[in-house]
Amino acid sequence: MARDPSEKCLWKVEAFRLTSVCFGAVQYLQSDFELPLESNLEKIQEKILFLYMAMGNNSTGRCGPLFPVRYLMAILGSIGLAIIYGFKVNVSVAIVAMVNHTAVRLSAMHNELKRENTNLMMTEICQDDAILNTTASSTEDGPFIWNEPLQGLILSAYFWGYMVSLLPGGRMSELLSAKWVMNGSVLLNVAASILSPVAADIHYSLFIIMRFIQGLGGGVTFPAMHVMIAKWAPPNERSVLASIVYAGTALGTVISILLSGILAANLGWIWIFYIEGALCLIWCIAWWLIIEDSPEEQMRFISEEEKNYIMESLGHTKSIGGHKEKLPVPWGQLLRSTPFLAILIAHFCSNFGWYMLLIELPTYMSQILKFNMSSNAGLSAMPFLCMWIFTMTLSKVLAIMQNKNLITVTISRKIGTLFASFVPMICLIGVSYVGCNRALAVMLMTIGVTCIGGMYCGFLSNHIDIAPNFAGTLVAITNCIATIPGFIVPIFVGKLTHGNQTLEAWRIIFFVTVGLYIIEILVYCIFGSGEEQPWNKINSSFKEVNDQTLPLKKNARK
Repeated sequence: MARDPSEKCLWKVEAFRLTSVCFGAVQYLQSDFELPLESNLEKIQEKILFLYMAMGNNSTGRCGPLFPVRYLMAILGSIGLAIIYGFKVNVSVAIVAMVNHTAVRLSAMHNELKRENTNLMMTEICQDDAILNTTASSTEDGPFIWNEPLQGLILSAYFWGYMVSLLPGGRMSELLSAKWVMNGSVLLNVAASILSPVAADIHYSLFIIMRFIQGLGGGVTFPAMHVMIAKWAPPNERSVLASIVYAGTALGTVISILLSGILAANLGWIWIFYIEGALCLIWCIAWWLIIEDSPEEQMRFISEEEKNYIMESLGHTKSIGGHKEKLPVPWGQLLRSTPFLAILIAHFCSNFGWYMLLIELPTYMSQILKFNMSSNAGLSAMPFLCMWIFTMTLSKVLAIMQNKNLITVTISRKIGTLFASFVPMICLIGVSYVGCNRALAVMLMTIGVTCIGGMYCGFLSNHIDIAPNFAGTLVAITNCIATIPGFIVPIFVGKLTHGNQTLEAWRIIFFVTVGLYIIEILVYCIFGSGEEQPWNKINSSFKEVNDQTLPLKKNARK
């Protein structure tokens, strides 16, 4: 059995050596590069490598890098997903500052007066808070008179692009390079972000196109990272590494909502797109220079011990010429697989609740609970910060229980999924009836969003369990179907709340979400499985391909 090399040495780095390395790092990196750009990048990479290895080696030189490169990949992947999710949600905050809510509200009230239907509006809003915040709301109005259905269309445009690129992204990641698919995704989002303010000023249709382009980039990220995890994560570390990677979605949501709120309140909404876009270029350079597609291709920053450990744990050997045969997807068996269909249904139902909170929470905070821009950003971000902490904690607890043979992989995935569905369901029922009690509503929202983090060590890690060879394709399929709520939710909410931003309208939205959570719980708990499926190993040239599969660790319980 392969042994983790980190168990073979104690991480006791001498104080003098560590101090010397840290003290000399700045001088070492500070030098005048007069070579062409390509040579400069190679030189920078060599210097980063030297410092990384120096800080990881003790006086005997046997401990290897500072920490395992597979975790470095997971951390950088997490930051990459944080960036993508930041771009996904920043418009949810920006649109609050971009829209002239006073003009939209007056227009809606004028239409309602014509229909003599104002009684419901006045009895189903938080009237005291509306009065207290009238001045604040009027000063925060933006330049665009976009009504609720149009706002819903703008918010949903991202998910149209997201859905289009999912399946191609999955196969591109498996057959070409998951590393470059991920990098290209972020670069595409950066370019569209920087162009968004100009597009919005010209016409809302161009702004919608920019959101569609960002969705195209975002759609390939989950399949790409699933492929990276399948190649880098030993089976007994999959839950932890997957949770590190996908917890970045919560972290990115927190940072983006907070930063967007601060920028909108102090500098103006256009700076949300410029500053967030520019900052993300740093990640693109780091991912390009440091990470490769697989341990076999990773020539820098990794010890031979770690490389061998990962490859032996995955049962992976190099094929002739160093390239693996491209495996055809067994579509028939895949689409008839009950465990796969359980993941698909769970992913769809869970995403309806996830996108409803992710996209519409700032609007609910602003239009129903009447928080101003700064408070809205802080309170909307808080649940996602708690979610990030909860995800990391739950994944570690479940991994420990699996390693001690207290639970199976199947039970572990179902526990994570139950946290992500049952708790938010109860919280949404509570929010539906607390009315204008802002403190209680925020508390329930925070608890509900926090526990949604269970999905990352639940059904979202399950694709790699049942078919690691096709993890990218599987997550592309389920994510494609699960993206449908992404463009349904904003339009659905926009239609229900158009000229009707009331507690009653939002109660309907919450109860539709509760119904889908019930379906998710029943289907996944009955049919979900953590066992590798027979169709993951296919026949090639009339014999089973054993060296092309990434099986679960032999002594790991299913």
